[in-house]
Amino acid sequence: ELPPSEFMQVADSTWLVLSVVSNGREPPGCQATGVTKIARSVIAPLAEHHVSVLMLSTYQTDFILVRERDLPVVIHTLAGEFDIYREESGECVPVTCDDVSNGFLKPKPAASPTLHPVQSPQTRFCVLTVAPDTLPAIATMLIDVLFYSHSPPREAGASSQDLDSITFFSFSLIEGYISIVMDAETQKRFPSDLLLTSSTGELWRMVRIGGQPLGFDECGIVAQIAEPLAAADISAYYISTFNFDHALVPEEGIAEVIQLLQQRQDGGR
Repeated sequence: ELPPSEFMQVADSTWLVLSVVSNGREPPGCQATGVTKIARSVIAPLAEHHVSVLMLSTYQTDFILVRERDLPVVIHTLAGEFDIYREESGECVPVTCDDVSNGFLKPKPAASPTLHPVQSPQTRFCVLTVAPDTLPAIATMLIDVLFYSHSPPREAGASSQDLDSITFFSFSLIEGYISIVMDAETQKRFPSDLLLTSSTGELWRMVRIGGQPLGFDECGIVAQIAEPLAAADISAYYISTFNFDHALVPEEGIAEVIQLLQQRQDGGR
């Protein structure tokens, strides 16, 4: 419904959403857990079959987006490990490899993925949700933060590899569930009794992936981050955007995360 505009960039691919559930149930939404090992078990095989993904972690669960044209490869790759369903008129219908055999192309061998630089700003983030019926109470503040807040001035000569802070605000509304990521200073502008977080109220630090816009044709970026963190039992939110990828990890574990990713960088040279 959005009008064509010279100010709006649109990727040339249409994306489909994979929602990974365990034993036929969505993961519980009462506590934020981040990128889980079951999500990792999808991401890694897809990277091996040269399928590019966008990752979107929310307060409630994780979503993996794949390009519509890659769906036959996705189904062939995951059918041996997962039961796959498509949603039709609100009903879940089983999908088999035979359903997409006509469109299946044998995947090309995946090239070694580029090891993109990572940056870890000092900004501390909160992962929150809000009850939909209380959304009008914070709507004005949301609009102000989303559209009228500006990035802090960056000091001349500051190293791009050593950011002091980063402006990042994520709002998603998926099937009635709201998920918000904001920095701790911005959170102070909102009524504290309306924003809900996990019982521990932990703060998160960010690792931003990419020294320049990543594009959508490369694969393996999410897997490079998710695999070592999952292997170390480090919970992480992962949010892919048009230009960069962002992983949020618990504040107390940031040093270990940087060390793990540095080892990955050194091992890839």
